Amino acid sequence: MAPALNILVLNPLADRHIEKINNVAPDTIIHTTNLEDARQYIGNADILITWGWMDIRSLYQAAPKLKWVHALSAGVEKLTFPEMQASDTIVTNSKGIHGIPVAEHVLSLMLAFTRGLNLLIRQQQQKVWKRVPTEEIQDKTIAIVGLGSIGRTIAKKAKGLGMNVIAVKREMTTEIFVDELYTPDRIHEMLGEADFVVAALPLTEETNNFFRLEHFQSMKRSAYFINIARGAVVKETDLIQALEQELIQGAGLDVFDHEPLSKDSPLWAMPNVILTPHLAALSPAYLDRAMKLFADNLGRFIQNSEMENVVDKLKGY
Repeated sequence: MAPALNILVLNPLADRHIEKINNVAPDTIIHTTNLEDARQYIGNADILITWGWMDIRSLYQAAPKLKWVHALSAGVEKLTFPEMQASDTIVTNSKGIHGIPVAEHVLSLMLAFTRGLNLLIRQQQQKVWKRVPTEEIQDKTIAIVGLGSIGRTIAKKAKGLGMNVIAVKREMTTEIFVDELYTPDRIHEMLGEADFVVAALPLTEETNNFFRLEHFQSMKRSAYFINIARGAVVKETDLIQALEQELIQGAGLDVFDHEPLSKDSPLWAMPNVILTPHLAALSPAYLDRAMKLFADNLGRFIQNSEMENVVDKLKGY
């Protein structure tokens, strides 16, 4: 009989989540704790469940038995440090569970801008009764940069609202909800066609500060930029310049280079910007979906079968 697995979880779990794990591996020992107190358990851990933005580097160095690290997030930017890359430790993520809430968040931002809610909410606070310009989302073009599972769900939802969907992708594949695919060398051409540009890229060395002033200059002056990826995929000073110079009409931002966003940032006061505190993926169903994915993969891990969502530790996604 194989020895019981020892799983360390750096997040609280409900009884139903623990039960889901035990249904797959009944003898599993599960410890839930925070990053600060994790060192007392890490020495015996076979599996670590954490978040991709948690810095576990020092913890990892004290984990001689660790075989698998699972991220509750899709991003794994803090989990692909050199020691991890050089090891045999498997890294998986929770890609595939974020599409519904993130896509709905993107749609809410687009609808808010087209119906002028960013301006009307400010007017309500000032008790001003004044109509503002409005538009329709029907027949508008959305450009998605990063056509992973989230990007595809955004495309599907946007298509359902009657939008024209275009996207940039390295490989030309058949995408049922995308009207036209562009190769990366044609990104500026694509940006010029879009009414909304959505950043859905993973954060890697290659995508760090990916969106710069030149990209905003390629966009229509009537276009909106939406970022639900990671703040660092955008050079924030260039975005601010583009907004101040009205190179684009506005921006919906859920993520920032430094979080929380500094109170000194000019983004707070811009009437053509909607800010949200990194919550696009949040949903009451989040952990239920994440733990179902983990439990399914746990069964594969125990059976030495091919696992889902294995991260290429060198690419970072």
